Amino acid sequence: LSDRVLLCQSTEVSSNYSTCDVFVYQKAAVVLFPIFYSVVFTISVCGNSLVLYVICQRKQKFNSTSIYLVNLALSDALFTLALPGRITYYIRHFDWPFGDLICRLTTLLFFANTYAGIGFMTCISLDRYLAMVHPNRLQSLRSTKVVRRVCCLVWLIVFVETVPLLFRSTLHIREDKRTCMEYLNLEGSRFTPYLLILACTVSFCCPLTIILGCYAKINLLLRDAAKQNSITGRTKRNHRANKIILLILITFVLCFSPYHVNIIQFMLRKLHHEPTCEELRAFKMSLQITVSLMNINCCLDPVIYFFAIKTYKRRVMSLFKDYVCNSVTTSKMIAENSNSNT
Repeated sequence: LSDRVLLCQSTEVSSNYSTCDVFVYQKAAVVLFPIFYSVVFTISVCGNSLVLYVICQRKQKFNSTSIYLVNLALSDALFTLALPGRITYYIRHFDWPFGDLICRLTTLLFFANTYAGIGFMTCISLDRYLAMVHPNRLQSLRSTKVVRRVCCLVWLIVFVETVPLLFRSTLHIREDKRTCMEYLNLEGSRFTPYLLILACTVSFCCPLTIILGCYAKINLLLRDAAKQNSITGRTKRNHRANKIILLILITFVLCFSPYHVNIIQFMLRKLHHEPTCEELRAFKMSLQITVSLMNINCCLDPVIYFFAIKTYKRRVMSLFKDYVCNSVTTSKMIAENSNSNT
């Protein structure tokens, strides 16, 4: 009897999904999303290329924070490679022209960037926490040897989590178009809501709790220092570490919270009752918006690097000044040449 009930529910779900047109808002999407992702692509390419360029020019040894930030920049750079495909997809009115394999790779890059970013942001927060709250203990955990191993572990976990996407088609034929990386393309099991809620809890809620804890602990340390009126070099470093974690926290909440909260609330409601067509449409649109917000993280990560590493900040300002000086000099030379010719 239970098998028949599950079969009926499965049939009802597939029927509901197949008869409901969730792409009713595509007229606005095909205009807004290509523009949005083009801006994200441009900023991400410029920002992360600058980060990697300055890193290559760096003469000092890498410390723990630098290593985590390099991996964060590499993650963003890899994700940026997938953006032209997404832009093309929206321009073609949700029609994917690059085939199933590229669709799977794009899906993998998207989720790999998301959870690698979350992982390395959490690592940076813990690193700053250890440096400021336990300056005389646990410093072996901040050695470059240990940090490189932690980075390898983060990449390994992300790979294990996302590699199954390569073995499952995320391409779906809808009328005369092929949709890619849509939620309904991934829907296929009654266990999906449970798996997604578990994934969101482990991959989002736990890191968020850790980052909040690190921020709160350093804040308490600064408050105690203020009460004792002890303004030292270490206190100033603590303030800078606190600003870095606050910046990470803002980026984390702004980019990752809307998507994961959206997934959790929809899956919880889905466990309670089968979503109507209107609910599916609303979820589809909210998913597009929250995914867009999540992709902004590849633009904001270079900002974290800018404030986290003093040498990077100085190098960027130096490059900017050189560029301005060269531009002014070139303009003067062109003006002088034009005056001499006349």
